[in-house]
Amino acid sequence: MSICAAAQGEASTASGRTPQKEELPKNIQETLRKQEILKAKKDHEEMLKNSEEAIKLSDELENSYKKTNALNVEDRKKLERLEKLLKKIRRELGGDDDGNQTESEPDEEKPSNIVSALKKLQTSASGLLDELKKTSRFSISVVAIQSSNALLKIVRFLKFNN
Repeated sequence: MSICAAAQGEASTASGRTPQKEELPKNIQETLRKQEILKAKKDHEEMLKNSEEAIKLSDELENSYKKTNALNVEDRKKLERLEKLLKKIRRELGGDDDGNQTESEPDEEKPSNIVSALKKLQTSASGLLDELKKTSRFSISVVAIQSSNALLKIVRFLKFNN
């Protein structure tokens, strides 16, 4: 007595061939592709606007500190907003949490006081915007990711040293 068993993998047609996945009609494929391109363009423009807002916030923080020689409650809220913007920019660039510095990363000069940190924040934010303007919505800039990480470190320095 012999027993024969057969497993059925994929459903087959009457002709014995497995059906191929149906492709979407060409006009729908084109429409989907156009939507992807528009979304990528919109995301890139939003990233540029976020970078411009980061510059504006850094200017406001520096001006506020010059007036009072301290960062007030409103300035702390601006630092929080700035940190969120920078994290969003870094995430959109494909960057990850800055965590520990790797050996390949240069050891950046840490600010010695709040005034130097605010100046570095302002110049670094401008540098980030310049770098983002050089990129397209299809590219990833390692320099921009490193700039956003450096800016985040400065923001954290300001948050915890004031």
